[in-house]
Amino acid sequence: MKKGVLLVNLGSPDSPTPKDVKPYLDEFLMDERVIDAPKWLRTLLVRGIILQTRPKKSAKAYQKIWWEEGSPLIVISERFRDKVKSGLSLPVALGMRYGSMSIEKALGELQSKGVDEVLLVPLYPHYAMSSYETVVVKSLEVQQQKFPEMQVTTMPAFYKNPDYIKVLSDSIAEGLKDFDYDHILFSYHGIPERHIRKSDPTKFHCKIDGSCCKINSVAHHTCYRHQCYDTTDRVIEHMKLDESKVSSSFQSRLAGDPWLKPYTDFEFERLAKEGKRNLAVVTPAFVSDCLETLEEIAMEGQEQFEEAGGKHYKHIPCLNDSDAWVTLMVKWIRQWEADQSLPA
Repeated sequence: MKKGVLLVNLGSPDSPTPKDVKPYLDEFLMDERVIDAPKWLRTLLVRGIILQTRPKKSAKAYQKIWWEEGSPLIVISERFRDKVKSGLSLPVALGMRYGSMSIEKALGELQSKGVDEVLLVPLYPHYAMSSYETVVVKSLEVQQQKFPEMQVTTMPAFYKNPDYIKVLSDSIAEGLKDFDYDHILFSYHGIPERHIRKSDPTKFHCKIDGSCCKINSVAHHTCYRHQCYDTTDRVIEHMKLDESKVSSSFQSRLAGDPWLKPYTDFEFERLAKEGKRNLAVVTPAFVSDCLETLEEIAMEGQEQFEEAGGKHYKHIPCLNDSDAWVTLMVKWIRQWEADQSLPA
């Protein structure tokens, strides 16, 4: 069998205009693993309410971060794909969960090169039903419907892999050079608390209060909250950071149901009012800089922190297409190619 690799990231509108943002948001928000309400209610919320105003607002946000080459997420992901491809003899394709760069197109590209055994790589370090899980489910759905002769192996969430922790830690250390921080905030993408409970295979372990994270459980394999805090703890240990100068929070949320806390925007204000003057912010839920990191954190976050009394603010970029991150991904793919082993 001929092997190939499918990298999958979130996706992006084709342009930072309401016309292109609207269908992108429609596909994203109508995903039952993003807004997990019954379809009739999801349709009412998304198409009857959210899409009436959100596309204009989101388009303005995209315009603030859009590059000359296009969407930062797309450009970075393409650069990453090209670098990974250059280190391998296997075909490597890039697809997006949402938007015009579809998973179907990427699998078709691999098929045209004779590939019938695919390593699916969701470009998310952590497991969440609204990110990692929806990529896997959509990819397998497309494969079974359009490419039934293909076999697919999925790379697991790699948040605790020692090599990944080293690459992430080294990237953070590089970002902290010449910045005299008095606090580091690890800001992870937020999800509704109910997603944690839905992803708990035991249906009783996750309490979302921290107590359950200290008890070893199969639930940790699919618990986004646990995996985020575990990532922070592992980086603290690897970098030998002062725990009193590090905390974690969750950004981006929709009104209504409770989402994971503490909220990042609240933390900007709290930290500034507690006397923190030099704040560094890391966004380890993403491997590629995107709207949520470049606009919400790098721009809005700085404004919020400084308005609350903070003085100096540093957003540390994601791994993007850094040589160390590319080298690690190539290493994992080569291991799979040679003996089917995957990072743990």
